[in-house]
Amino acid sequence: MTQRAEFLQDIIADLRMAASFVTILPVAPSKPAADGTVARATWALPVAGLLVGLIGALAYKIAIRFGLTPNLAALLALATTALITGALHEDGLADTADGLGGGRTRERKLEIMRDSRIGTYGVCALILSFGLRWSALAAIASPSAVALALCAAHTAARAGVPAFMSLVPPARPDGLSASAGAPPGRSVAIAFAVGTLVLALALGPAKALVGLILLSLAGLLLARLAIRQIGGQTGDVLGAFEQTGEILILLVAAAFQMGR
Repeated sequence: MTQRAEFLQDIIADLRMAASFVTILPVAPSKPAADGTVARATWALPVAGLLVGLIGALAYKIAIRFGLTPNLAALLALATTALITGALHEDGLADTADGLGGGRTRERKLEIMRDSRIGTYGVCALILSFGLRWSALAAIASPSAVALALCAAHTAARAGVPAFMSLVPPARPDGLSASAGAPPGRSVAIAFAVGTLVLALALGPAKALVGLILLSLAGLLLARLAIRQIGGQTGDVLGAFEQTGEILILLVAAAFQMGR
């Protein structure tokens, strides 16, 4: 096998690995992941996010074509993205809210986050997440603008995950985040570049800059909370980070849209 063929094979394997983590699509590589494979593949997370955004945009456009209002179409688009991702990130958001908000000790917080049951903080977090995203999409209304906003949100929200994993240590020695390991600098840089490019192309330079600043501030705040309360990040915290990113980018898109 030539070097170019191996390179392309590695890219395809990374894309399939990222898509298998982000979606419920049966696209996981046939070979078991070797050490460092998952961490290396994190560069492809924003690409997988772009796929999710496109699917949500298609659901919105179909709903509008059938005569549904922007409110109903936005709800169906969110339901579609939650379905295609298996509500993975929403689950992480709810568990993080329950753990950080409900436990008194580090051990108790981590125990709560591993519990499959959902508490009051988790319910409130999910209501806020769906409510804010739904309101933002309904306010944008235009199918083309909604498509751009969804692609930007799902791509950019996952583009910062490798950096978050690299900068914030795992909170526990086991679990998905710990087993994946810290992404290499190259994967972090590629993910950031892909997210920034899609964000700028979809929303324009001004909105992209605002979105990047808000994402950075939100990431720093969440990282500080996670380190102080549980000693680092977990898979649930990464899900909460992604959800926060989606919300912020959609709100930026909606605010600029309404300000025209």
